[in-house]
Amino acid sequence: MARKKSKNKPPSQRQLRAGELIRHALVDILAREELRDADLKGVSVTVSEVRCAPDLRHAQVYCSPLGSGDATKMVEALNRCSRFLNGRLSREMSMKYTPRLHFTPDISFETASAMDQLLHRPEVARDLAGSQNIENPTEPDDT
Repeated sequence: MARKKSKNKPPSQRQLRAGELIRHALVDILAREELRDADLKGVSVTVSEVRCAPDLRHAQVYCSPLGSGDATKMVEALNRCSRFLNGRLSREMSMKYTPRLHFTPDISFETASAMDQLLHRPEVARDLAGSQNIENPTEPDDT
């Protein structure tokens, strides 16, 4: 009888550790500016997270340009250079298999900024202040 695979299973400790090792190695490779792609000239790449597949054969790399830049062009250029990066990564890490890298734009910073702007809107601030008064009512003065 076959087991059902759960899609909501959190990453294992092994996946998390491998992801961090890959992230550190990629940051070192990108800092040395070994890539010769025209779209990556003068672009500082921020690698925020690396998520590995359970078998460690594939790794999803979340990255964004530092400052203002076109994230889609940067990700396309990194995906074009992924074979070169895989080769450099295999030289720097001692793993049985070097995971195949798939670059994706990281939108977590934009999402956090949008949430921050939403929480600072006057309507939301008023609602939050009203709910805090209901939870912690002040005692009336008896003067």
